[in-house]
Amino acid sequence: MTIVEIGPGGGWWTHILAPYARMNDGRYIAASGDLGAPNVSEAAREARTGFLQNFGDESIYGDVEVVDFSMRAGLALPDESADFILVARAFHNWARAEGATDRFMSEFARVLRPGGVLAVEQHRAAPGADVSTSAPTGYVPEEYVIDAARRAGLVLAARSEINANPQDTRDHPFGVWTLPPVARTAPQGAAPDPSFDRSRYDAIGESDRMTLRFVKPD
Repeated sequence: MTIVEIGPGGGWWTHILAPYARMNDGRYIAASGDLGAPNVSEAAREARTGFLQNFGDESIYGDVEVVDFSMRAGLALPDESADFILVARAFHNWARAEGATDRFMSEFARVLRPGGVLAVEQHRAAPGADVSTSAPTGYVPEEYVIDAARRAGLVLAARSEINANPQDTRDHPFGVWTLPPVARTAPQGAAPDPSFDRSRYDAIGESDRMTLRFVKPD
């Protein structure tokens, strides 16, 4: 299989997917940043270099590749070239940028082979929540993702509650990032507040998350 991970960040899923691809004669591709953009920053270049260095041991990870992914570049892969695309906790960011969700969903549908899978894990807002209000806190409603996939021509094939957490009330002072593993104690950019009482949020644990499987029709 050709596996594409969207926005791998520090590589939590990469540690699983890249070795899996190597052991099964597959191909792992990370999609992040846009080095082809005319205003690309040095920090973006350094981030990609660092990612490739962190996953450079081919005996463990195989030949890890990175391609551009942005509103400008789309997903820089050929049509029908991927079997599996994973998006983990990104829709709350895309929902705050006009047109981003539809743009990226269309790109996933273009790049997937017929029968290919789009897997989604995402912090889940309450049903019927206003995405414009929930997205800045890190959550989007499940129907927001499903509707966007449907517009792109992808079909919901399965859903799981494996990442559900009914204790998550979604009303935390610093959004979803108040919960573990980020465990924020002050607004983003501010110094941590040592007096902040974390007991309630640590007891909740990680966020309530949707886990969805979409398929590109044959």
